[in-house]
Amino acid sequence: MGKLEGKKVFITGATAGIGKSCAMKFADEKARLILMVRNEEKGKKLVEEINIKYPEVEVILLIGDVRDGKVCEELVNSLPEELKDIDILVNNAGLAKGLNKVYENSIEDINTMIDTNIKGLLFVTRVIVPLMVKYNKGHIINLGSVAGVNAYAGGGVYCATKAAVKFISDALRLELIETPVKVTNIQPGIVETDFSLTRFNGDVEKAKNVYKGIEALTPDDIADIIVSTASYPNRVQVSEVTIVAQNQADSRAIYKK
Repeated sequence: MGKLEGKKVFITGATAGIGKSCAMKFADEKARLILMVRNEEKGKKLVEEINIKYPEVEVILLIGDVRDGKVCEELVNSLPEELKDIDILVNNAGLAKGLNKVYENSIEDINTMIDTNIKGLLFVTRVIVPLMVKYNKGHIINLGSVAGVNAYAGGGVYCATKAAVKFISDALRLELIETPVKVTNIQPGIVETDFSLTRFNGDVEKAKNVYKGIEALTPDDIADIIVSTASYPNRVQVSEVTIVAQNQADSRAIYKK
C-alpha cells in the first residue's frame, strides 16, 4: 500500500495547470479525490480522464467558485461524513491579470486577483481546517509564488496576493502548532501553463513570449514536489519550498537565450 493510498485530497482549481497535474499525480498514488472547480464542463472532462486512466480511484466533483465564501461552506458541508476527514488540502486556485503598474490596474483586475488568490484561499481554508483539527490530522498545501518573495514591476497586485499566501501560511503554522496539522507553502517560479494566457486575456502570442528562450518548469514538476511533500512521515513538516527554473534566480532575474 502506497503512502497516500486512500488519503482524501481536496484540490481547488483542478481543471488546468498545476491543479490538474496534482489531481493526476494524487490519482496515481491511489488517493481519494475531491475536486472543486468553477467550470462544470471542464470538471466533468477531468473526472472522465481520471476514471479512464485510474478506474479504481474515487473522484468527487464540487462545482463552485472559491471567491464565494458561502458556496465554499455549503459545498464542504454537503460532503458525506466519511469524506469530511480530509487529509490533504491543496489551495491551488489562483491567477494574475495584466502586467500593469500598481496605479494603472482596473478595478475588475484588482478584485479578481484579491478575491481569488487571497479571499478564495481563506474561504476554503476556514471551512476545511476546523475539520482537520476535529479529526486530529491534515496537511494544508498552499500555492504561493516566488512573486510573493520578490516583487516585480507590472505585477504589484499579484505579488501582494502571493505575499499574503506566505503570511497566511506562516500564521496558520503558528496557530496549529499544538496539533498534528501541517502547513506548506509551495513557491514556484516560471511554470508553463495557461497562467499567462489568463493574465493576457487569451492573447496567445503574448502568452507564448513569456516562455521564449527559457526552459520553464512544467505543472508536473510542481505536482511531483507537492505529492512528495505530502508523503513525508508525520514528524516531518516542510514549511516552505521554492522551485525555480534552471535559468531563473527569483521572480525578476530570468536569463533567456
